[in-house]
Amino acid sequence: MNREQSLSWLARMLLVRRTEEAIARHYPEQQMRCPVHLSIGQEAAAVGICSALDEQDQAVSTHRAHAHYLAKGGDLDALIAEIYGKATGCCGGRGGSMHLSDRRVGFLASTAIVGNSIPVGVGMALSQQLQGSRAVTCVFLGDGAVEEGVFYEAANFAAVRRLPVLFACENNRYSVYTRLEKRQPAGRKLTTLAEGIGLRAWEVDGNDVAAVAALTADVVASLRDGAGPAFIEMPTYRWLEHCGHADDDHLGYRPDGELADWKARDPVAQLIARLQPDADWLAQCEAGLAARIDTAFARAKAAPFPAADTVFDGIYATPLQEQH
Repeated sequence: MNREQSLSWLARMLLVRRTEEAIARHYPEQQMRCPVHLSIGQEAAAVGICSALDEQDQAVSTHRAHAHYLAKGGDLDALIAEIYGKATGCCGGRGGSMHLSDRRVGFLASTAIVGNSIPVGVGMALSQQLQGSRAVTCVFLGDGAVEEGVFYEAANFAAVRRLPVLFACENNRYSVYTRLEKRQPAGRKLTTLAEGIGLRAWEVDGNDVAAVAALTADVVASLRDGAGPAFIEMPTYRWLEHCGHADDDHLGYRPDGELADWKARDPVAQLIARLQPDADWLAQCEAGLAARIDTAFARAKAAPFPAADTVFDGIYATPLQEQH
């Protein structure tokens, strides 16, 4: 691994981890204006994928979007303010946790409905192709989204048109409380399913940021050269409940010991063990992140809510009161 690059991955993964830990701590205060879906434990997948993307490249995401937004270069203050429903949020306080958008960093959209952003991303890739751009689009999705009809339709269209789109699948094995084995036939691999649609497909350890980054760099380069759409499956694991800030292992939907096994494969701890960064560097990194995150929360809490007279801003249909 390139050490400088690897340290930057570690810093970005720590940013994601510490931010979401702070969200979990503050959520019980009942000031956040939306549900939250945290991806603690899945940081390597987001950072590894986004390490190969440029600002010109676009990304769309899911209800579990914080890590993708920050890994793509999104603004921490804007993210936290958005979760608090404040005017300084990346969507002006109108989107909340599940509807993040920031065109300045190429983060096109995230949506709450499973699979809903997939055709949006494929449409963006079509636009890039029609413009003759070398930019690509990354569609983040979970394992549950491959069971939605829109995935098959959009992936088939991408394959037919050879679009520059990467389907980045974070396979955390659960759709809410239902294990993958309860939703897919025995022996089926998601990569085989993707190949059957016409996508080029790979599987890589979603908790190994270096492996994800190396594979993604090659795949993105091939997309820029017109090789056609690709699918990367990244087995990983969410540590907390599907929706919310709490641990839910007591509910019994996870087999005994499974969560502990995955925590032993903590992607942040693994990278620290491999890099063995200087203790002073790590301490300064952690202190700097703590200060940034505390400041972001303080600013979000102090920021104003959107003004009432802006309620129709961003709505393309003519408001009813102007139609009569």
